Formats: sequence, structure tokens, C-alpha cells
Amino acid sequence: MLSVNKLSIDYGSNRVVSELDLSLTESEILMLVGPTGCGKSTILQALAGLIPISEGEVNIGKWRATPKLHVLPEKRRVGMVFQDFALFPHLNVQQNICFRLKDTKLADHWISLLGLDDFRNKKPATLSGGQKQRVALARTLAHQPDFILLDEPLSNLDAALKDTLRWDIRHALKEAAVPAIWVTHDQEEALSVGDRVGVLKAGKIQQIDTPEHCFSMPSNRFVARFLGEASFIAGDYQQATVSTSIGNAPALAINCQHGKVDVLLRPDDVMLLQDENLSNGVVTWVRFEGGSRLCAVELTCKTLVTSRVSHEIVVRPGDAVHVYINTTHPLAVYHRA
Repeated sequence: MLSVNKLSIDYGSNRVVSELDLSLTESEILMLVGPTGCGKSTILQALAGLIPISEGEVNIGKWRATPKLHVLPEKRRVGMVFQDFALFPHLNVQQNICFRLKDTKLADHWISLLGLDDFRNKKPATLSGGQKQRVALARTLAHQPDFILLDEPLSNLDAALKDTLRWDIRHALKEAAVPAIWVTHDQEEALSVGDRVGVLKAGKIQQIDTPEHCFSMPSNRFVARFLGEASFIAGDYQQATVSTSIGNAPALAINCQHGKVDVLLRPDDVMLLQDENLSNGVVTWVRFEGGSRLCAVELTCKTLVTSRVSHEIVVRPGDAVHVYINTTHPLAVYHRA
């Protein structure tokens, strides 16, 4: 088990990570997300021993690192997977994966599991981006690390390949039964792959929880907006129900009591009807998404909400429409801003 307690990291006089607490059980995957410069990659470097920590500790059981007790990277048994693959160009796939291994049996297992049997004798320059990342992952797993750090491993790949490879990586990590921290900028990737998601802002964890809970019950407005389309509408919260100008719904208070609140609406919580007679808003923009359309509607109360509808529903900016809340799950409500 990987345990991180009150970890802080300074660059000179600037604190870039502040009092980070997290723990990972065997085979758990934690996705770390946040805006550029929030400290995600810095955390990985500190856990790997590549940069010093200023406060707190990292404990894996076999070793413990503190500001006064530094453990060298080569002593930590940590595997790292980078976005640029970091393969040896002069070695073939087999040699890259088996580099510095005395027993290659485990390497053969990962070569087979990750579909690399036909590429054993190929050099990295002849491989696709997805194949290179499979090689990098196989090399990491073949060395039996105690935990794995992945720094945006899919960022250099095209969208179609990302969708397949993310699940192959997850399957391999689960097969290895090793804890992993995976840094990404892709919210969809984080929500779909991780056992838990950690959202960072300016070096501080805003929330660590299951993907479902982070998305539906964000701890604050920043998390809500970072993990997907988010609209907020004024409401009145009483006895686990919120009433708004576009309907009522079950609700759960995040940081407030009964009374005036702001209600978090995801696009799937809002239905849109093309009915000018019942109009309570005007479409301001529409984005075609393939199987659906994402529509923004300015309500008569001047609040902007988004609604996701079937691609068969064709609306255009300027259309008068009727929108209403349509959900059976509780909506998150917050203290009125």
C-alpha cells in the first residue's frame, strides 16, 4: 500500500504542492486531474524521488521518505510511464522490455498480454505510438515495481487509439495488482478509467473520491466545472428537495443548509422541448457531438443552462424553447454564491 501524508513541495520560496494526503491499496488506480501548472507532474516526480519534498512523508512499507530521510529513485522500486515513451532507439522491443532483467519469463508474459509478440525484433522507430506505449508499459511491469506512476501516457496518441489503449493499460495494471497514479488532462479518461479521481487546484487536493461521486456530488464549484459541463441555477432547498424556475428535483446539500441555494445541473439533467407556446428560454449556441447535440439556453431569468439532446432534434441559435429539469437522482446544491 502506498501512503502519502501531509506532503508539501517547494520550488524555492514558492509552495507548489500543499499538504497532500492520499493512500492507494493494492491494484487501485488513482487518476490525478487539474489545470496546467497545478502540481500533478510535480507530485509524480516527488513520489519517484526525482525532486526533494519539503514536508510530510511517502511510505510504501518497504521504505519511508521524509525531508530528512531521502530514498534514492533506484531504491524505491517505482515504475514510470511517460508520454514520450522513453524507449532506447537502438534496442528492439524484446531488448527494451528485458533491459537489465536477469529472468525474462515475466517479460514474456507482458509481451504476450499486451499484444507485442509479433514486434519483438522491431526497433522503436518502426512502431506506432500505441505500440511504443505498450512496450513502455510492458518494460515497467516486467521489472515488478511496487507502484507505478503514469504521466499523461496517452497525450501523444490520436483520439481513436486513446479509447482502446486506455482500457488495455487499465487491464494490465489490474493484472499486475500494483497501485498506480495516472496523471491526465482528459476528464473523460479520468472518469472512465480510475477507481478514484483526485482533483487538484493550485497544488491542493479539492476532492478525492469515486468518479461517480466526484461528477455527481462535487465538493465545490471548481470540481463541478472541471469535470464536465456544469450550469448553476438559483433554487430553494427544503427537506431534500430543491425548487427552481425550471422545475423541482431531489437534492443533496454539499456545503449549505436549507434555504436559498445554487443547484448544479449537468446537460443530461435538463430536457429541451421545441415549443414556442411554453417557451422559457432562447438557444444561444449549439454544438454537434455526433450522436447528440449540446445546446446552451438563456432562460428568461437570464441564467444560462446547457442541455444534451438527441442529434435528431435540430435547434438553432435564436430558437425559443422550453427547458425543464428531468432527473430522478439527487442534484448537488451549494451555498448561494
